[in-house]
This record gives sequence, structure tokens and C-alpha cells, in this order.
Amino acid sequence: MKPELFAFSGFSGSGKTTLIEKLIPMFKARGLKVYVIKHDAHRIDIDHEGKDTYRFSRAGADSVMISSGEGSAVINGFPRPLGEMIESAGDADIIIVEGYKYEKLRKIGVATSRTDYRLPCGAGEYAAVVTDDKEELRGAAGEAIGCPVFHIDGADEIFSFMIECMGKEEEEKVGDCREFTHFDEEGNARMVNVSEKDVTLRRATAMARVKVNADTFELIKGGGIKKGDVLTVAQIAGIMGAKRTPELIPMCHPIITDGTDVRLKLNEEDLCVEIESEVTCTGRTGVEMEAICACSVAAMTVYDMCKAVQRDIEITDVRLVSKSGGVHGDYRRE
Repeated sequence: MKPELFAFSGFSGSGKTTLIEKLIPMFKARGLKVYVIKHDAHRIDIDHEGKDTYRFSRAGADSVMISSGEGSAVINGFPRPLGEMIESAGDADIIIVEGYKYEKLRKIGVATSRTDYRLPCGAGEYAAVVTDDKEELRGAAGEAIGCPVFHIDGADEIFSFMIECMGKEEEEKVGDCREFTHFDEEGNARMVNVSEKDVTLRRATAMARVKVNADTFELIKGGGIKKGDVLTVAQIAGIMGAKRTPELIPMCHPIITDGTDVRLKLNEEDLCVEIESEVTCTGRTGVEMEAICACSVAAMTVYDMCKAVQRDIEITDVRLVSKSGGVHGDYRRE
């Protein structure tokens, strides 16, 4: 998925840099990767205390890029176009641009008393405007501000507005969600459209346990189950289960898996069969469900093959262990 982009636009001295400094750690606290791109009309001078690039780095930005008419940093002997710098920041969650007043970007205008409440572009070109006096702004702008207006000291409100624009406000909260994406506006079930997501390497691992009694455990261990080799058959069943996941879960996307590995081992101390699966693919959606399904089907196969000798077998601890790839980053169960 492409990173979200916001451009802060205003004349020199309006307070843009200080505002961006306040916003960067807020995004970092959400676990987002932040890139800042700055345009400077003068000679590049970086990494000195007091310089904007220095301040953005100290605020926690993952990367800071700057370009002027002479060159760009990190450090090239030639200027770089804005589009090229945005393209190079493809792994960012959010890109904050300072400068580039007249580019066609999602702009947040900054106009304060220090710049006579002037905006570089017409009010209609801004997603929001930041000022230190709303009434003065409206008078000096010469036209009505038809977008949200925030006070420059209200970084929290500006941050919330940006998160809302990104559509991730509740998505980042564990156990909560602003909207269930498997339902449309009318509440009807749907398969989520993932066409806008980037194709990346996805990997997921899951685990499950099948608890048996001592007699059943010895039969599995010694090959005494009449239906055959329990672990081998369950392993094959788990691999087949991963491949058939979209047929079992209605809103799960059919995907081509690159590999599925299902491993079963006997735990003599706990009298159980431990199952672990790992599924990988290169695609636009993850393989968590395939990994969980692989463990579940393998566990049910152990149950099916052993139920003739024991009826109270327990399938427990079916869980996702880890996932990687995709816009939400990596996850590992503690």
C-alpha cells in the first residue's frame, strides 16, 4: 500500500517546522514509519543544530530528505524531483512534505500573524488550514475557508485530523475497529478489494495441540492406530487444508501460496501432538487464515484417526504465532 502523504504549505516563519516536530513523535507512537521531505530555496545546509533537517531527525523521523535548486540529501550532487523522492520512500507509512507550496498535493496550509495570515495558494487548495487566529485568517485570506481550521498550538487535533484522513484511527487500536471492512455501507457482506495493496512477501505461522490419553499416545507413537500413520496423514491433511482455505471461509481471498510446511511432533510429557504450520505467499493479502486452517485440519485429522480408541480427545491452543509482510507490519505472539 502506498504511504499517506500530507504537505504543510506556508510562507517562511509561519511555524510549519515546529508543528511538524510535534506531529512526528505522535505518528511514531502509533508505530508508523515517518518520512519527511523538505524543499529549500537556498543552499542545502544539513545536520546542524537548529536546521530543519536536524530538528526533524531529533523528533524521531525515520528518514529526512531535502532538495534545493543545487542538490539533494542524503547526499547527491544534483537536485531530485519531488516525485522521485516520494517513490524512494515507498516503505513509509506516512510522508510529511514541507515546502513545495504550489505542487498538487494534499496540503495543510499554515498562515499565522508572523506571515500576515497569507496562504501561498487559494483556500480551495487546502485539506485544512492551521493558524493562530481564525478570524484574522478569514479576513486576510480574502475568501471563505471552506475546510477545517485548527489552531497552531492544537497539534493533537491536527494529528487526529491527519489520522482520520488516513483511515487508520481505529485500525491501529488493538481489539477495536472503526469499521468492519467485510461489510459495505448497507451492512451487506463483501470480499474486501485488495487491488490497491502492494504485492509483498507474506508469511504466517500457527500452532495447535491435540491432547490424548497415555494409551492413545502409545498407539500413535508405535504406529498402532488402524487407520494408518497418524502424523504423516495429518501432515498431508494440513497442507491440503491450507490450499482449501478460501472454500471454507467465505470472505477469504483465493491466493497462490508459495509454500506450506506442516510439522507434527509428539510431546510425551504433556501427552499431546503438537502441530506447527508455516505458509508463505507473494501477494496483496496475508496468509494467516491459511496457516491457522492448516493446523486446524491437521488436528482434526489426528482426532478422526484416533477417535475409535478415545472419544474425549481435545483440540486446544489453536493460534496465530507470527505474521510478516503487509501494511500493518510484523506480529509475533509473546
